[in-house]
Order: sequence, then structure tokens, then C-alpha cells
Amino acid sequence: MGLFKRKLVDEDILGIIEKKDIIKRYIMFTAGIFIYAIAYNVFFLKYNLVYGGTGGLATILQEYIDPSITILLFSFIMFVITYIFLDKKSAMNTLFGMIILPIFVKLTAGFEIDIPNDDLMLIAICGAVIAAFGNGLAGKTGFSSGGMDALVHLIEVKFKVPYGKAFSTVNGLIVICGGFKFGWRTLLYALIIIYIMSIVADKVILGISSNKTFFIVTQEEDKVKEYIHKNLSRALTVLDAHGGFTNGKKKVIMLVIPTNEYYKAKEGILEIDPNAFFTICDSYQVYNAFNKNQKEDNNGIY
Repeated sequence: MGLFKRKLVDEDILGIIEKKDIIKRYIMFTAGIFIYAIAYNVFFLKYNLVYGGTGGLATILQEYIDPSITILLFSFIMFVITYIFLDKKSAMNTLFGMIILPIFVKLTAGFEIDIPNDDLMLIAICGAVIAAFGNGLAGKTGFSSGGMDALVHLIEVKFKVPYGKAFSTVNGLIVICGGFKFGWRTLLYALIIIYIMSIVADKVILGISSNKTFFIVTQEEDKVKEYIHKNLSRALTVLDAHGGFTNGKKKVIMLVIPTNEYYKAKEGILEIDPNAFFTICDSYQVYNAFNKNQKEDNNGIY
């Protein structure tokens, strides 16, 4: 039995998580992408509001190529690059989203909402809230639509650039290009959109920070550490602790991860040890982060 459990931790935990509530997650993901597509067509594309991402790139190029085609082509290119240079599983995780997003963008192209054309502030705020709700709903499922997120992840892994910096740089360049194309007034509205979307989407997923810190107390310490090492691209720290009343010695695993990896971390821990005790906190700034490919330091804490 022990050997079987060991093999399960080594090979099947992530697979179990990915299959868990699969139909419900696909429905939620599809609904989130559909909501985002409506917001994109009604509020962003129509009024040339470039906020970054594949949709922002498609808005810039809409005079030359249909936005749905731009989104599909760029997402397909990033799918192939991810498949070749990162890993097949990450690429396949974006396949469904890569297909349905351009389809929904095309299907919702004729949607109209009666909003005064001269009230760009109202348009930007409404669009940002609705789009962020859709993104957050989709993000809670652990799936991705690929596109610009795949490019950011590629830069993070291959060039060792922190995720936040890579995300800001890539999307910032798209927003600046939108400013040159449509005027700097739209760029200012784009900044408002980005700010609102970052808050609302994170709030829908969990909290408002870009990172989460886990403090984990478990009877399956080695299995949890092995799962984190093999399936999540983050380091961990093991802390010595003792019970406040019993004075019994305990080990506490501290793990800091991006919010978009929250689902895999939480469900993986519970799959290994349903009785594990852990808390999850917002982490607003993370310095000197290490990934799983780096060796332990002299103190052995990473």
C-alpha cells in the first residue's frame, strides 16, 4: 500500500487534479471566455481601447485582418512555441481556450449596448469590470486561453525574467503601440482598464494580490514537498515549529506561488493529505524568488 501511494504522488496527483470536476470547470471556463468576448467586442474593439493582450493586438490590426483571425493566429503560434520549447502539458492546457476564444469573438461581433459614444470613461469602466469578471471566472478553473499569457510564461522560463516584469513589459508595449495608432487619449483609458481588470480578476479568483503564501502542516510532508518540486515551478521553505499547548514539534512548509497556480497547489495538498492544515495569505511583493531547478542554498532552506 505504501509503495502504491508513493507511485500515486510521483505520477498521478496532478493528473487527478486536472480531471477533478472537469465538466464543471469546462462549463465555467467556457462561460468566462464568452463573457470576455462580449466585453471585448462591445466595449474595447468598437472604441479602439487597447489594454494589452492578444485582444489589444487584434484591435490594433483590425483594419487589416479580422480580430478573431488575429487572435487565432497568434494563439496558434504561441501554442506551437510552447509545445516545442516548454512542455506539451502546458501547451495542451491552452488548446480548448485557443479554439473557443476566437470563435466567441466572431459570434459576438454584432452585440450592441446603448452607451453614449462620447462617454469613454463609462465605456472603459464597464468593459473592464465585465471582461475581468470573465477572465477571473476562466482563471479559477486552472485552464488558459494561451496567447499573450503563453508568451509571458515563455519569457519567464527561458530568459529568467520575473513573471510580473515580463507581463508588464509585453502588455505595456502593446498599449504604447495602441497609443501611437489611436491617440494618447485612448492610452490613458487603457491604463484605467488595466488597473480595474487587475483588481476585479484577482478578486474573482481569490484575493487581490499576484502571489499567495501557503503555510502547510501535514503528516505527509515528504509527499507534499515532492509534489511541489515536480509539478509547480516554485521553491519552498521548511520551518521548525511547535504546538502552543502541547509543545509537540511540527514542520511547517512555506510556499509562495503566483495566484494562477493557486488551484494546483491547494488541490494537490488536499489530494495528498485531506487532513492537512494550511492557511493561504496574500503576498504583495516577492523578492529573490527561486525556481525548482535551482539548488539549495548553504542553509538548505529553499
